[in-house]
Amino acid sequence: MADQAPLRIVQVTPGAGKMFCGACLRDNALVTALRRLGHEAVMVPLYLPLTLDEEDQSAGTPIFFSGINVYLEQQSALFRHAPAWLHQALASTTLLKWASGAASKTSAADLGGMTISMLRGEEGNQARELEELIGWLRTEKPDAVSLSNALLVGMARRIKAELRVPVLCSLQGEDWFLDALPSPDREQAWQIAAERAGDVDIFISPSRYFGDLMQRRLKLAPDRVRVLPNGLNLDGYDAPAQAVAQPPVLGYFARMCREKGLDTLVNAFILLKQRGKVANLKLRIGGSCGPADQPLVDELRARLQVRGLLNDVEFHPNPTRAAKQAFLRSLSVFSVPALYGEAFGLYIIEALACGVPVVLPNHAAFPELIAATGGGLLCAPGDEAPLADDIESLLLDPRRARSLGEAGQKAVREQFSIETMARRMADLCREVRGSVSGS
Repeated sequence: MADQAPLRIVQVTPGAGKMFCGACLRDNALVTALRRLGHEAVMVPLYLPLTLDEEDQSAGTPIFFSGINVYLEQQSALFRHAPAWLHQALASTTLLKWASGAASKTSAADLGGMTISMLRGEEGNQARELEELIGWLRTEKPDAVSLSNALLVGMARRIKAELRVPVLCSLQGEDWFLDALPSPDREQAWQIAAERAGDVDIFISPSRYFGDLMQRRLKLAPDRVRVLPNGLNLDGYDAPAQAVAQPPVLGYFARMCREKGLDTLVNAFILLKQRGKVANLKLRIGGSCGPADQPLVDELRARLQVRGLLNDVEFHPNPTRAAKQAFLRSLSVFSVPALYGEAFGLYIIEALACGVPVVLPNHAAFPELIAATGGGLLCAPGDEAPLADDIESLLLDPRRARSLGEAGQKAVREQFSIETMARRMADLCREVRGSVSGS
């Protein structure tokens, strides 16, 4: 029989500053669920404070790889040898909160050198930060260390050498970030990531699609990647599936950016209003919106204003958890027509948990989620016309929409709870720990 003793698991998660980050929300919920199961789970934030819609499980834990220090170490060889007092002063939470505003304006294209340096781990410009983290981890004596994404694989070699514990790493959409780096940084970053991936014991993908993609791009053996779907904390999602709202409401909830297809959905909404088959249709747009996203929001407002539709559209940026749940429950149909290869899409599970049917593009991880939940429709990707057709078909057939929403809600409760994910995560940690200790 497998050892079922509680585990001490350290979850290492980069903070996104003042922006909501799906990976941060998932990791925070996972640590909460692991603790409820009796494990000693510790959440370690990197770079900047976490912005969350639930209780912060990293409270009381130092922020390692302080964003200000990481930046200065990248820019100045002299600063890499700065005195301890200056290094510590620049890692203060107050300063990091101040720096969070600037971080939200940074794009992947500006971070090539720093990304490469971080992937190099102990050979990079931030080696001092890594040694500080290692020193702290020694006192924690973890049974396993879990990295939030593959951009952190540069840490694995030193962690394994010093702590003699397994290192697991989640895969969470890193391809989009790495592919956005300018050449030749892009090619170099992928090469180093593939090399350093060999130091990780197991990779965890939220979908088979993304696991297969990253297996190829990181040159991993098939048995090095396991599929573990993301889970949702279902507290507050207990309202029963509801009838289609009157007036009908089309909804979007994700980061307000082109990559998530927000402008595609707005164009589909405009098309639906022009057709006039769905009377009094409204559009509600919610989700994370930082300074880098505001220009698109302003552009879309202007587009809607010109067509006389702005009064039919509401924007709900950066809501609280309770406000997000109320937002989702108000919808008739939900759609985030992401343009790139979405690794999972936790927002889909959130909408289905409220009994709202979804319409998604037929690519990336979306077909897996629709097959697993039966909670919606798939349409041809990239064009507002087929998207509008499928949205319209559900809005004109409330019985079918309700049936899909109820099926999706039931499936989420059975398959995609954070407790289910936490149990499987603990089992993976035990399995990998056993193989490492037995090798």
